[in-house]
Amino acid sequence: MRPPTYRLFSRPVLARLRWQTGRDRYAKSERSKDPPTMRRTRRRPSTAIHAPAPTTGRHLGPTSLYQPMSEADVDLIIDTSIALLARSGVVFEPGTEADSLLTAAGCSVGEDGIVLIPEAVSRRALETVGKQCQLFDRGGENPISIDCAHTRFMPGMTCIGVYDETSGEPRASNRDDLARITRLADGLPNIDAVCIGAKNVVESNLYGEVDEFLCLMENTTKPIEYLCEYPVSLDAAIEMASLLRGGGDALRARPYFLHLITPLPVNFAAIHIEQIITAVRAGIPVGVGTLPIGGASSPITLAGCLTHALMTDIAAMVLGQLVEEGSFCIGCSDVNFMEPATGAIGSFSQNSLADMAACQVRHRLGIPPLTGTGGCSVAPTFNQDAVWELSSNMMQMFYNRPATCDYLGSLDQGLTFSEHALLLCDDLAGLLKKMWEGVQVSPEQIGADMIERLGPRGQYLAEPHTVENCRMQVWDSRYLGANFPLSNNDIPQDDLKVRLDADLQARLAAPGPPPLDPALRAQAGAVVDRFR
Repeated sequence: MRPPTYRLFSRPVLARLRWQTGRDRYAKSERSKDPPTMRRTRRRPSTAIHAPAPTTGRHLGPTSLYQPMSEADVDLIIDTSIALLARSGVVFEPGTEADSLLTAAGCSVGEDGIVLIPEAVSRRALETVGKQCQLFDRGGENPISIDCAHTRFMPGMTCIGVYDETSGEPRASNRDDLARITRLADGLPNIDAVCIGAKNVVESNLYGEVDEFLCLMENTTKPIEYLCEYPVSLDAAIEMASLLRGGGDALRARPYFLHLITPLPVNFAAIHIEQIITAVRAGIPVGVGTLPIGGASSPITLAGCLTHALMTDIAAMVLGQLVEEGSFCIGCSDVNFMEPATGAIGSFSQNSLADMAACQVRHRLGIPPLTGTGGCSVAPTFNQDAVWELSSNMMQMFYNRPATCDYLGSLDQGLTFSEHALLLCDDLAGLLKKMWEGVQVSPEQIGADMIERLGPRGQYLAEPHTVENCRMQVWDSRYLGANFPLSNNDIPQDDLKVRLDADLQARLAAPGPPPLDPALRAQAGAVVDRFR
């Protein structure tokens, strides 16, 4: 097996360079672009609350993919997953339209719900599945692409708690919390779209999850990512999105949201089957993924858990392609592992390497790797442990290259949402986007003439080359970078959380995005009220 490879430069750049140089505790407690100077000055935190979805985030091209597995190993995982679907099968709960679709395609559909999918059917689905889609903002403009070339950052995902503003203790989240988190995300410069950061726990019912879609619509102009338990909730979301766009055809032409569906490992309940069929027929981009836990619901080994997860993904893509060939209905299972010492999800080394491997497999298939695992932590509060884990797994996204990274702000094993964590992750997303710009290599960038002219004792400080390029590859961090408190600058020696909190309070006090049109708000509200 060849060793893992990573190339910071693309092959053409390398050639030129050589040439140039030879979820139950809640029951208990409920730079700027100023001319460069040699003096570091403190800048005031940004108070802008509304920021359109950024157009950056492209990684493919300027930098190269990281590949921890050999091509032969990737092929073995893919081939084994396809073979197991044909021999061992997957469960589709009987009694849905999937029965006839799968039977007509040549699948063996048992009365007990076990479906054997012929290898040819799986491979056909992998060939025809949509490999990219676009999401448009609330106004039907400013599209972002979901593909293998970009990473899109979002807050999430469906936490059931937040940290109380007064006590700092976790408590059950509500609609006001979701609205506040969504408005905060709307104003963050590196957030591309907005997922459900926290649930309205008091309304843990049909009304609550339908109203969550409306809450997102009201509090951000960015595209959204939605997930729900019941098919009728998806119907309502599509109805509201169609009202926003001016009809179903307009929604299909300019999709407003990415819909996530979360079955059990290799086991699709009727509610998940119906959501796949409904979303595909409406032209809604769909991601279908389970959360296997190695050692519990799936094999404990990296390769075994990844193969088991891919079986679920391929089965979902088969159904999606049987509904409408070419549709964007892709598998996006996370690969997680049980920590043997505690039984909790949190084996950092396994989870990290598995996410990297899963991204490699999906890039090989040409399928955007959704739901990258950066931006979350098992730490119970926003403490030093959380900052370490958030920083570590966010920086790992530089190598993994997921298409979406939608757990930003999630702490406490996915139970509790932290706005401080979201701010840090947004800042780190800016670092990733800056690094993904890659290393620009050209005669002008190398500056060989200048080096020769100045000689071995040359000073570069006052050179035009320095003035013109000194900020080009600098991370414009709000809290770190040039705003890092040092012993030789005048920035107050405040702890990171204090600096984050000052920015958070300023952002929460600023105006939110423009409100929904009153007539549209009334129409969408009427849809939600049907579920009272």
